Amino acid sequence: MSTATITVDREFIVGPVPRRLFGSFVEHMGRCVYTGIYEPGHPSADEHGFRRDVLDLTREMGVSIVRYPGGNFVSGYRWEDGVGPVEQRPRRLDGAWHTVETNAFGLHEFAAWAKEAGVEVMEAINLGTRGVEEARAIVEYANHPGGTEWSDKRRANGAEEPFDIRVWNLGNELDGPWQIGHKTADEYGRLAQEAGKAMKLVDPTIELVAVGSSNSHMPTFGSWEHTVLSHAYDEVDYISMHAYYQEHDGDALSFLASANDMDYFIESVVATADAVKAKRQSSKVVNVSFDEWNVWYQRGLETEDQPHVVGKAQWREHPRLIEDQYNVTDAVVVGTFLNSLLRHGDRVTIANQAQLVNVIAPIRSEENGPAWRQTIYWPFARTAELARGDILRTVVRSDRFASSQYGDADVVDASVTYDADRGRVAVFVANRGLEEASDVTVALRGFTAGQVTRAEVLTIPEGGDRFTANTEAAQDAVGLTPLQASVQDGALRTTLPPLSWAVLEVEVTQA
Repeated sequence: MSTATITVDREFIVGPVPRRLFGSFVEHMGRCVYTGIYEPGHPSADEHGFRRDVLDLTREMGVSIVRYPGGNFVSGYRWEDGVGPVEQRPRRLDGAWHTVETNAFGLHEFAAWAKEAGVEVMEAINLGTRGVEEARAIVEYANHPGGTEWSDKRRANGAEEPFDIRVWNLGNELDGPWQIGHKTADEYGRLAQEAGKAMKLVDPTIELVAVGSSNSHMPTFGSWEHTVLSHAYDEVDYISMHAYYQEHDGDALSFLASANDMDYFIESVVATADAVKAKRQSSKVVNVSFDEWNVWYQRGLETEDQPHVVGKAQWREHPRLIEDQYNVTDAVVVGTFLNSLLRHGDRVTIANQAQLVNVIAPIRSEENGPAWRQTIYWPFARTAELARGDILRTVVRSDRFASSQYGDADVVDASVTYDADRGRVAVFVANRGLEEASDVTVALRGFTAGQVTRAEVLTIPEGGDRFTANTEAAQDAVGLTPLQASVQDGALRTTLPPLSWAVLEVEVTQA
C-alpha cells in the first residue's frame, strides 16, 4: 500500500475559486447541438425544442459558462445565417467537419437555451474568413439596447432585450494549418488587436479572449503567444489554451501522469503572458482561458459511422463524430485535470471542458432515446458543487511513479478548497496507482477539524475493470459510492482504492 500526506494551511491561499472554471463547450459538430441539446419532437423536448433531460443533467453537473458555436466550425461560420425566421435560414456546407449545417439553431436559440440551463454565454467569432466589421456587428446585435441597424434587427427577430454577452473568443486555433483562415502570429495578432478594439468601442464592458496555441506541442508554441500578445495585449483580457490527452498503446502510466503536462502548459503560458507584461511595463494582467480540455481518443475512428477524417462525413447533417465512450481510467484522469485547473485558479479563471453532449462529452444522448452520464461526468459535477471559497495551496508528499511521456508523478494528486461561509474544507484527490490502495492523510493547519460531511469515491466497480464504462444499456455501471473517512488527531484520513478519484468534505473552524 502506498502512502501520501496532503498539507494545507489556512493562510496559504492561491486565490478565490473562479466560478467560470467549470465551463463547457457546445459546437456545431456531430450531434452536440442537433439531437444533443436540441431535438424538437423528442419526448422530453420543451416548446423550444430543447431536450429537458439534457438540460437537467447540465444543471446537475454545475456548468457555469458555455463556449459557443465553435471550435473549428466558427472559422467558416456566418453568424447572420443563424438568426431570423428559421424557414428563411440558409443551409450551408461546413468545411471544418464536412457536414451540412441547417442553421435551425443559432444565436437566439443558444441564448434561450443558456438561460434555461442557468449558464453564461461565451461567444466565439469568426476571424478565419471574416474580420473587423463582422466582429463589431455581432457585438452590436447581441449587446446594444436598440436604435441602431443591428440591434433593431435583434429586436425584430424576437429579442427585445440585449443578450448581454460578456465573454468573447477572438477566433479559434488560428495557429493550426487545419484551420479555415489559418494565419501567422503577426497576421492574427494584428487582426485580434483591431477586432478587439472595434468590439470594445461598441461595448467597453466585454471581456476578450485571444487565440493561444492549439496545444503545447505546436512548433510555434510560446513564440505564438508572445507575438500575439505583443500586438493585442491592451485589447484582450485572456489568452486561450487547448489540450487533449489519451492513453497511447496501453501506456496507462503516462496517461495517468498527463496532468504533469497540463501543469507545464499552464505555467508556460502564464510566464509568456507575464513576459509581455514586463516588456510593456504594463500593470494589466492577462489571464488564461483554458477553453478546450478533455480526454480525446484521436485514433481508430475512421469508420462510416464515426469518421475522424472529416472528409468521410460525406456532407450529412449532424453525423456521429468522435463520440468517445469514457471508462474508469478516463474519469480518474479528468479528476486530475480539474485538480490542475484549481491549483492554477489564480491565473486560469475560465475553463471549458470540450464538449457538453455526445462529442467527447460527459453527457451522452440518443435520438428519440435517453440521456445519461458518462464516467467523466462525476469528477466535474462534484468539483463544481463543492469547490467554493478559496483555493488552498496544496503540498503533496506521496510515493511516486515513472512515466515514459511526462516524467515522474505523485501517485496521489490533490487540490483543496476552503469555504469560510459554510465552514467546510473540500479535498479532491486521485489515487493513480493501478494496483495499490493508498493511505491518505490530510493535515489541516490553521483549522480545527470536525465531522466528515461528504466522502465519495469513483473507482473500479465490483466485477469490472479499469475499462468499465457507462453505456446506454448500463448507464450507472460507474459512479460515486460511499468512502470511509474520519478525523483522527486533527487530520483527515482515508484509504483510497487503486485507480480512484474521491471527494472529501469536512467541517472546520479556524484554530
